[in-house]
Amino acid sequence: MSDVNVDMLRRGWLSEPMTHDDVSPADPAATIREGRAHLGIELGSTRIKAALVDDAGTVLAIGSHAWESSLSDGAWTYPLQDALDGVAACYAQLAAAVRERHGEELTELGSLGISAMMHGYLALDADGEQIAPFRTWRNTFTADASALLSETLALNIPLRWSISHLLHAVMGGEEHVARIAAITTLSGWVHEKLTGRRVLGVGDASGMFPIAASGDAFDAVLLERTAAMDALAEVPWSLAGILPEVLVAGRDAGTLSEDGARLLDPSGTLRSGAITAPPEGDAGTGMVATAAVEPRTGNVSAGTSAFAMVVLEGALSGPREEIDMVTTPAGDPVAMIHTNNCTGDLDAWLRVIGAAASLLGAEVDTEELYSRLFRAGAEGAADAGGVLSYNYISGEHQTQVPSGRPLLVRGQDADFTLNNFMRAQLHGAFGALAVGMEALRKDEGVRLDVMYAHGGIFRTAGVAQQVLADALETPVALGESAGEGGAWGMALLAGYTAAHARGEEPGTLSAHLASRIFADQELTTLRPDPEGVAGFARWLEAYRDGLPVERLAGERLA
Repeated sequence: MSDVNVDMLRRGWLSEPMTHDDVSPADPAATIREGRAHLGIELGSTRIKAALVDDAGTVLAIGSHAWESSLSDGAWTYPLQDALDGVAACYAQLAAAVRERHGEELTELGSLGISAMMHGYLALDADGEQIAPFRTWRNTFTADASALLSETLALNIPLRWSISHLLHAVMGGEEHVARIAAITTLSGWVHEKLTGRRVLGVGDASGMFPIAASGDAFDAVLLERTAAMDALAEVPWSLAGILPEVLVAGRDAGTLSEDGARLLDPSGTLRSGAITAPPEGDAGTGMVATAAVEPRTGNVSAGTSAFAMVVLEGALSGPREEIDMVTTPAGDPVAMIHTNNCTGDLDAWLRVIGAAASLLGAEVDTEELYSRLFRAGAEGAADAGGVLSYNYISGEHQTQVPSGRPLLVRGQDADFTLNNFMRAQLHGAFGALAVGMEALRKDEGVRLDVMYAHGGIFRTAGVAQQVLADALETPVALGESAGEGGAWGMALLAGYTAAHARGEEPGTLSAHLASRIFADQELTTLRPDPEGVAGFARWLEAYRDGLPVERLAGERLA
């Protein structure tokens, strides 16, 4: 860990994440008026978010727009027009916030970056038109293709990677396969709509196909080995030819076109010409947003899904099903533990509890409801009193559950109280993640000094953060801007690209973040509590023992 990060860890505690209302940049209006602000937009699972920042990463305005995936013909998907409409709505809210807070029209940007959910499958024809439904990371029907690729390449190729989806489509004889001219991710598709360039940041690209040791391109040897597979012998395209160009952080990824400016801002106020950063995945922007880009650091991003990203000091012993090998936005090797499920079932339970309160005449603010119930969970038994929660809205590869069914289960002698119910919900949010992290920490012996965390589950100070520290047996830190999430991280990457374009030689991504963004940021750091560690270990043992019940639920409940 760098001296900067060590110093950050020593600085103490912060009760709540800082938001854009808490910061006072020197002259935000001038920054906006002169076109020096940097915009990051991230298309997450349930919200599209935007953050506008200055060169120091200070948040000037934010915007958001809700959207939801749907299960159509057995696949989780989003209509792509919803993505474009959502980005425009999100930008409109941000532009309105700029007018309200700073009295300025947002007419010009210093730089722009697009981020989105990693992985999945988006196929285009020679005219750039979509030729198959967009299939998200949540789909787990690619098991046969994933297994064949893993065997052929002697690497773990996850179910949700683009190459697994592509091979699944080929093996299934899907009609669109013959017409494929390109495949990309959601961030790459939106970026191309805004700039006309078909490129992808290396972090997001590492969820399409393995990256070379150089960290700046797809692995050419593995591309040849994949192309030689019998299943791909008859396709009328080359694998290398349909993948996007890979760019590392700081590279020029094109400029906002006239058409792109109108897509982003149909009012016509925003001018074209802003330089753009390589489009990235939400895992990479989470690493940037938490400054977790150096060896022996990592981050946990918790939302509808969850993933832990651990920057490696050296190679692992070999491929493991639990661990995905991806990269930072700068191309450094990262071990990724991904789970399909995190807060979705927790949110559903709290909506039911909120509705019950409303039925009794108690109208409780959503933020207050979460805070009170989370604090109740903190008072529960360390092992949740024998209450188990499986939050599997979709299948979960970390625990070999093909088809998820949310499940709350307990023995007859369990101590079923509100506090223990909420403790089980918090444990369940991180249960599958803890299973995967055990493979990394205990089996592979990967050392961690700190895990940085971000996501809405951490908004109630000290509750989910302590659960995670106990689950991972590792200090967990939250930064001032953790609540801003990946959109903020993408805005920082856009600012890093702009610094390169201005000829400022900002150094490595790690150095840039340490010196310009995080040098003065304080962290809230919680260390593992021995009683909590022991309690979570007991809970996780019972959780593993109960997995056959969860699998059976998937088989029997349609």
